[in-house]
Amino acid sequence: MLHHIKYFLFKLKITQPSKRDIGNWVQYNYTERIEYALEHGNYKTRKLAAEALGLLGNNSSIPFLLKAIDDKVHNVSIAALNALEEIGNQDELIASIIKKRFNWAKLIEEKQAKWEANKYKKYTIYRWERASKKSFDRVKEQLKKPIR
Repeated sequence: MLHHIKYFLFKLKITQPSKRDIGNWVQYNYTERIEYALEHGNYKTRKLAAEALGLLGNNSSIPFLLKAIDDKVHNVSIAALNALEEIGNQDELIASIIKKRFNWAKLIEEKQAKWEANKYKKYTIYRWERASKKSFDRVKEQLKKPIR
């Protein structure tokens, strides 16, 4: 009964469903509610909803998950990819999309790991001699000499 009230409050945009609420929706097989949460929730709710749709494994959820792949939050798109992989549809187009997106996600994670590894590394950067600095130093040295 409480999960019905939570869903009603979520539709009114008063509250967001928790992990426990989405778990109840999975238990009672409320796919429509989870799909609605995937479209209209905050980033945590969208991530939980994508994971829940992967657990349910309904082929009717594939369009919602394909839309969630292009989410602006990286964790949501990864959760949608994992859910699509769990559903395991035999469609070649979806398989190629998943493969390309996983490669994209892997590249982003590698860049992040490389950045984290080199974050505190100190580099010696050589300063190239600039013509203006060189000429300024030359004029400065000439001014130090006595005038004849």
